[in-house]
Amino acid sequence: MAAGVVNIRRDVDDKFYRYRMPLLMTKIEGKGNGIKTVIPNMSDVARALSRPPTYPTKFFGCELGAQTSFDEKNDRYIVNGAHDAKKLRELLDVFIEKFVLCKACKNPETDLIITKNEEIIRDCKACGERTGVDMRHKLTTFIIKNPPKNPKKSKAKKATADGSPSPKGENGDAEVDAGAESDDELTKRIKAEAAELNAESKLAKEDWSADTSPEAVKARMKAVEASLASVSLVGGAADDDSEEDPDSPYAQLGRWVEENRDAGAVEIYKKADELGIAKKHSTVQVIAQTLFTENIVAEIEKYAPLFVKMVTSEKHQKSLLGGIERFVGVTHPSLIPAVPKILMAFYQIDVLEEEVIKQWGTHVSKKYVDRDTSKKVRKASEPFLKWLDEAEDTESEDE
Repeated sequence: MAAGVVNIRRDVDDKFYRYRMPLLMTKIEGKGNGIKTVIPNMSDVARALSRPPTYPTKFFGCELGAQTSFDEKNDRYIVNGAHDAKKLRELLDVFIEKFVLCKACKNPETDLIITKNEEIIRDCKACGERTGVDMRHKLTTFIIKNPPKNPKKSKAKKATADGSPSPKGENGDAEVDAGAESDDELTKRIKAEAAELNAESKLAKEDWSADTSPEAVKARMKAVEASLASVSLVGGAADDDSEEDPDSPYAQLGRWVEENRDAGAVEIYKKADELGIAKKHSTVQVIAQTLFTENIVAEIEKYAPLFVKMVTSEKHQKSLLGGIERFVGVTHPSLIPAVPKILMAFYQIDVLEEEVIKQWGTHVSKKYVDRDTSKKVRKASEPFLKWLDEAEDTESEDE
């Protein structure tokens, strides 16, 4: 049955409302653990919203806590589990409110722009306002890693290529509107400082439940230093500075993070940058060992922007997994049973990739901890690895 057409803003009860989209349709496939919801007209809905179809699909996954998959060649968008059309339509309304409608005029004629500071802005073509989205939502990580195509930028290039005049502003100056690049240096600096202050104010309100008495800090530092001391001996130090040296930048960062957790994610990154190791993969390992407390699963989401910024390669991901191994295997052995939840938390914020986790989970290594501890941690990760395999098998069967 063909889908009907509805107003993009479903709260607007007006037959002549100009912004329309197809009614979202769903189809349940499979059974048991392999049951899933296919959205056959996701591309049409997304086209009406001027968004890639992967965005609303991933949004559904974030909101429902479900895995999603996309096959753009065959126009197939899937959310694992059985979800009725009514529920997904309600979630689509939330997506439209958060990532499509202009915050000022509530008009859906917006483009998403990612600034150099990795802030996502809704640029309204109707009223000209630029309004930010809620950067705390998990979807923002996915959008930053999979940025939308910028139609304005391509139009600007085309205009100059064919020799036609560029559009003029009120003062007769050429008005270049190609996203963040149009801002002058002062505006960029103001935005950067505002973003940092915003991140600090959010993270400064966190509840740090770790025992901060001198005795507790000393005990934790002893464990951390013991684990750091073996890094270069087991091949963990690919960088020039020896992490075995207590005065190395890695050891300095480890001590600083342990003693200044409440400084916030921005300050942690600044400290690593100040020490000249912000882009080194071993830095991620040190932060993973020293930043978290017993509430690691909840804290991962709070520090998602820090890890998204710092984990930029497979090597960084492996170092992060090494840091997790040490954190649960050396500093907090009681948290070994929580390894599946920890992996899931990093997987959901798109910091750890499926293939890297699988490779790590099936190869015991003495690189970061002793062999017995390595086995224990990987044994604990089996439920999550099994979940990844089952999700993959289900997709293969359907194809």
